[in-house]
Amino acid sequence: MTNNVVIALSCGTNDTNRATRAIHLATIAHKEGKNTCLFLLDEGVYLAKEGIITHVRAATGDVADDLLAYLQAHEVPILVCTPCANARQIKEEDLIEGARMATAAEFINLSCDAAVISL
Repeated sequence: MTNNVVIALSCGTNDTNRATRAIHLATIAHKEGKNTCLFLLDEGVYLAKEGIITHVRAATGDVADDLLAYLQAHEVPILVCTPCANARQIKEEDLIEGARMATAAEFINLSCDAAVISL
């Protein structure tokens, strides 16, 4: 069994429950001692843009911004699909602290040695 977890998140403000849940799972994985990575693609890339995540929360009351702050404070990698971001006019300088652009090849390489949870 691998100790690596990749959370792939493809929704953003269009599905705040799933988006918050994915960030919550990344937080739990890290707290459980897993090598964790959050990979944002498609609409999920909007969550890495400064100021967007502020009002994202789940029906359970979980607040995505609080959960993301945990990931940032613990330097959990937050990777943003480069072509997805480019298609949405999001540039590297628009990203929140701790997030960086990444390629599909990087996602595949990370995923080959990890448990992948896709939301």
